[in-house]
Amino acid sequence: MTTPALTDRLALADDLVLTRMGYGTMQLAGPGVMGPPRDRDEAVAVLREAVDRGVTHIDTSDYYGPFIVNEILREALYPYPADVRIVTKVGCRRGEDGSWNLDTSPEELRREVHENLDRLGLEALDVVNLRVSDDHSESLAEAFRTLAELREQGLIRHLGVSNVSPEQLAEARDIAPVVCVQNHYNLVHRTDDALVDHCAAEGIAYTSFFPLGGFTPLQSDTLAQVAERVGATPQQTALAWLLQRSPTMLLIPGTSSRAHLRENLAAADLVLPADAVAELDAIG
Repeated sequence: MTTPALTDRLALADDLVLTRMGYGTMQLAGPGVMGPPRDRDEAVAVLREAVDRGVTHIDTSDYYGPFIVNEILREALYPYPADVRIVTKVGCRRGEDGSWNLDTSPEELRREVHENLDRLGLEALDVVNLRVSDDHSESLAEAFRTLAELREQGLIRHLGVSNVSPEQLAEARDIAPVVCVQNHYNLVHRTDDALVDHCAAEGIAYTSFFPLGGFTPLQSDTLAQVAERVGATPQQTALAWLLQRSPTMLLIPGTSSRAHLRENLAAADLVLPADAVAELDAIG
């Protein structure tokens, strides 16, 4: 089993080819994903270095900051390189207290799409993910149909879904093509194992959010031991395991540090031997 190099890409459409190792912008905001970063110049430098090193998959959202991260993204990369694809999310509005207030009403989704377009300086968004609540019994049909209409109008090129169940993915696909699923999945959070395999079989990208645990970093003695044996950090090892988990797995680890960015990107060149993969598989 081998893992892809950073330059390896996943083609989801003729105009949507993404490096499997991408970059997530959430950490470019201030504490609690609110307000400006402590070092705006470094935030700009991180984005530029990610692209200079070959990353074409940038994940963002207007509710990071809110708004600030997309403004930094535009400052750093506009006019965007021809091969860079920006994936954004809609369906949430931040409160002044930092709360995450989900809202997938048609009016809110249309407003968020236009806000993303304006702040990013784009005429059409490459990919828009619909972020839904943790209540997977809820229908996403009305919300996804709204985004499908915006796609037909040319404001969105491709659609994805985030935080969904297999049933909600099927519901969305009955309305319009879905190129990607963005769900919580990592070495120790394996609820979506079957969905990861389903996406691979259907040619749908599966993007792991919180690939390193997010606000609760991954902790595992087994991971630490395997990492030491393969000569990598635990974080690099966890990312490499994800890339080897599925041929349509995409990663969007985030950081506000160029040094940490380089460590994350190096995970794309890490080959985990079969015995290491088996040990890591057992964690889940």
